[in-house]
Amino acid sequence: MKAVLLCAGYATRLYPLTRDRPKPLLSVGGRPVLDYLLEKIERLPSVDGVFLITNDRFYPHFKTWADSRRYPWKIEVVNDGTSTNEDRIGAIGDLAFVIQKHKIRTDLGVFAGDNLFLSELGGFLSFAAFHRPHTSLAVVDVKQRELATRYGIVQTDASGRVSTFLEKPKDPPSTMASTGVYWFPQEGLNLLDRYMREGHNADRPGDYIHWLVEVDRVFAYTLPGRWVDIGDPDSYREADRMMLELNHPARKEKGRS
Repeated sequence: MKAVLLCAGYATRLYPLTRDRPKPLLSVGGRPVLDYLLEKIERLPSVDGVFLITNDRFYPHFKTWADSRRYPWKIEVVNDGTSTNEDRIGAIGDLAFVIQKHKIRTDLGVFAGDNLFLSELGGFLSFAAFHRPHTSLAVVDVKQRELATRYGIVQTDASGRVSTFLEKPKDPPSTMASTGVYWFPQEGLNLLDRYMREGHNADRPGDYIHWLVEVDRVFAYTLPGRWVDIGDPDSYREADRMMLELNHPARKEKGRS
């Protein structure tokens, strides 16, 4: 299985923090966001290669970071050639770009680079393997309908099959939010090829998942534990607090005294 890290965004909502530094390399709890994700991927024995796709502006940042890390596999940093938020090719466009450039024809674990969650990924992969050859995604319950309007929202049946996927709905049918963690089986990569050939929106992963729900089966796994989507200054501060408390429990106890 290959892992693909989607890191080609420009994170304009976090300016000025991300004007000259990519969001996945922002410090959270004293470490880059990506370090936490790579630790979890490293503990998956089925992963035998990692690709990180970014843009031309931030390629040197990610290359320097990747070259300083030691994992069982090399992190292959891929430049999609874009340089501004206006000419970006989008997350699904980037995924298709990596697959084509490196001729990938194996199972794929795909991860948004700004994702911060505490759960391990073994349970998710076991769930995905059970539902092979269909796509699986990880979700969390954000509890509040107001929060649900900010994310891709799913409804499922009793088996976990996704019946509805809506991107940032004004009237969310549930509070189960997609986390930016996906598993695409080798047998289903032809569907991504078809999606791109038909000229659908290549920007948001949620648009692809919405399409997949209509043409195939998609299953949702509920990820236990806390999750933060780092999208704005408030969520960035929340993520930093969460990881500081996790990395330095004494600080949490001191704050309570």
